[in-house]
Amino acid sequence: MLHPIAPSPAVPDACGPIEGQLVITPATPASAARARTTWTAGEFGRIAVGYADGAAAFVDRIGPGAAHTVLDVACGTGNLALPAARRGAIVTGLDIAPNLLEVARAAATADGLPIRFDEGNAEEMPYADRSFDVVMSMFGVMFVGRPDRAVDELVRVARQGGRIALASWTPTGFIGSMLRAHVAAVPPPAGAPSPLAWGVEEVMCERLAPHASRIRDLHFVRRTIWLAYPLTPAGIVDLFRKYYGPTVRAFAGLDESGQASLTAELEGLWTTHAVSRRGLTGVDAEYLEVYVDMA
Repeated sequence: MLHPIAPSPAVPDACGPIEGQLVITPATPASAARARTTWTAGEFGRIAVGYADGAAAFVDRIGPGAAHTVLDVACGTGNLALPAARRGAIVTGLDIAPNLLEVARAAATADGLPIRFDEGNAEEMPYADRSFDVVMSMFGVMFVGRPDRAVDELVRVARQGGRIALASWTPTGFIGSMLRAHVAAVPPPAGAPSPLAWGVEEVMCERLAPHASRIRDLHFVRRTIWLAYPLTPAGIVDLFRKYYGPTVRAFAGLDESGQASLTAELEGLWTTHAVSRRGLTGVDAEYLEVYVDMA
């Protein structure tokens, strides 16, 4: 049995009137192809290592145990899947980018962890209804092109008495500032939803509202995660420019002058907010945890 996250109100009380939310416009199926292109650019594992400890702590809070079936949606290189398997859970990872899955499979093999990794789209998951005790995602499903479709899928594959647990960057946090800088420099296609809407409580209430009959409890927690690397602020910007898909794609859409401007803006963000701890340069980046316990 999954342990309680914390006392929290039922869905109608947790989700009050929705005010000041980000405007969400449904995207087209072509967004899946854009997502694959974005996340096959660079090497996300070089970025994910910067918050691996925080990812493992998130899994501990979710609480999967031996014999629990767990799905890590948009699993990337396995930041959640690996620690969940170490807890004895039966883990499946799903991602749209085959290169990230290759890294995840290699890591699981090296650790002797029997994790199944599937290539697929979070908007059309290849699993039966109510298949998993835990459905989780950290900084992954938030980048889908059709959020409502993805939420439908998250709820569909979660078992009665199970849990959905999501972690998403907030608009007001450090990564929110980075992503807004990308969008300001290279506007997204018309109709593309903001990934940062997943970090807004009111928006998540709206997206989950059609599934209220299946939800027993809904709980939000804002936290920060330590995102750090053994580099200078300029070195971190260069790391993201080379290996973080959204940053790689943003720079690819700019001319030399635009690249110089975006580099300067990102270096300014890191220089202003970063602190040094234990030989690492990092930031406490705000994100939103969403826990949905299923009825």
